[in-house]
Amino acid sequence: MSGTAQIGVTGLAVMGRNLARNFARNGFTVAVHNRTTAKTDALVKEFGDEGTFVAARTPEEFVAALERPRRLVIMVKAGDPTDAVIQEFAPLLDEGDIVIDGGNAHFEDTRRREKELRERGIHFVGAGISGGEEGALNGPSIMPGGSAESYESLGPMLEKIAAKAEDGTPCTTHIGPDGAGHFVKMVHNGIEYADMQLIAEAYDLMRAVAGYSPTRIAETFRSWNTGRLDSYLIEITAEVLAHTDAATGRPFVDIVQDRAEQKGTGRWTVQIALDLGVPVSGIAEAVFARSVSGHAALRDASRHLAGPTARKLGEDEAAAFAAQVEQALYASKIVAYTQGFHEIAAGSEQYEWNIDLGKVAAIWRGGCIIRAAFLDRITSAYETRPRMPSLLSDESFAQEIAAAQNDWRTVIATAVTQGVPTPAFAATLAYYDSLRAERLPAALTQGQRDYFGAHTYHRIDRDGAFHTLWGGDKTEAER
Repeated sequence: MSGTAQIGVTGLAVMGRNLARNFARNGFTVAVHNRTTAKTDALVKEFGDEGTFVAARTPEEFVAALERPRRLVIMVKAGDPTDAVIQEFAPLLDEGDIVIDGGNAHFEDTRRREKELRERGIHFVGAGISGGEEGALNGPSIMPGGSAESYESLGPMLEKIAAKAEDGTPCTTHIGPDGAGHFVKMVHNGIEYADMQLIAEAYDLMRAVAGYSPTRIAETFRSWNTGRLDSYLIEITAEVLAHTDAATGRPFVDIVQDRAEQKGTGRWTVQIALDLGVPVSGIAEAVFARSVSGHAALRDASRHLAGPTARKLGEDEAAAFAAQVEQALYASKIVAYTQGFHEIAAGSEQYEWNIDLGKVAAIWRGGCIIRAAFLDRITSAYETRPRMPSLLSDESFAQEIAAAQNDWRTVIATAVTQGVPTPAFAATLAYYDSLRAERLPAALTQGQRDYFGAHTYHRIDRDGAFHTLWGGDKTEAER
């Protein structure tokens, strides 16, 4: 078998299969391989008319089918399965070849793998891919890390298969060295968790407080999707809420168990934010909300816990409340994105990746799950001020949130008095208020820490670290 394929994909589950088809549809000859050859044969038989595929039954055949430098995409489960595939193929590769991991790997694993393969002269690219199975087939947002040299060879191919923003820009770019791509994909997923939770809270408020039916709420979301909240998640939310279960005739959302699952990237976002000292409270509350939903025994306490009596709203009052929820949702979403971009900036500094936040925002404008109309503005904001400390430092976003804040506060106050849990709404507002506060109660916290642990504190009127000798005659000493 001669090396004629420009790229190869091993791991032909739904994502891998669709990615291979995407490459083929865009004119590339694609070598395909799977541990079980039945999937390889099925792909070629079913989709062989979409382009040129080279079916390989063994790792050796697969590698031999690739032109030099070889470009090999791994689409298997993260963790040990990815390591196993790398260990299987690496001995068959030559210096300058490129291994691309398109799974949801932890970025520290990607950094380790990149270092190990670099020492063997092989490029390793951790590429975050967002858009689900539809995106993999029709154009995802792709976030590749790795060496600049590897992107020179791989980048034009990724740019061909990636989604295109409305201005025609491919939704992919070289993110940065080693694990930068998977780090950005991790934070993307963290923002996704927050976005989904905020939308769910908006739904819950309109149902529990405004008294709207799922169909009515679907209509509301469709209306919102024509304005500043225009986004993929708002669009599909309307579809889900409008769907009727065929078996029961009930709203689909009413027959689904209210236990949200997760695959780990949201947790990683919060864990790494804690390591970096970055406040991502909105994202964290979204992760915890999923955790709470899954604790059936814990939630069994609901039978014994008292709450307020809900007040029924009139039609006009309900419509006015729904408009306030839109304001709260928009403001909270901006804060969630703000927290995510802050974490990317902190990670970039920690690992010396030099990530361009404007380019990250730009490649999220199409293909990915969190694509939204306001990402155009986020892109422009970071292009204008690349080192902007916070997205809320942008005047236009700050003005919009200032205009929304009264309704935002009213919605959360209403949720509290009506007993509707809105952890993500409340956390994002608290974050906003913390940033605008002239002085935080952390001064008292430092005093407490100094009292019980002699941890010292810093004064506002002179330099240095100080400790007070507490008890009896309190004296202060510089440490």
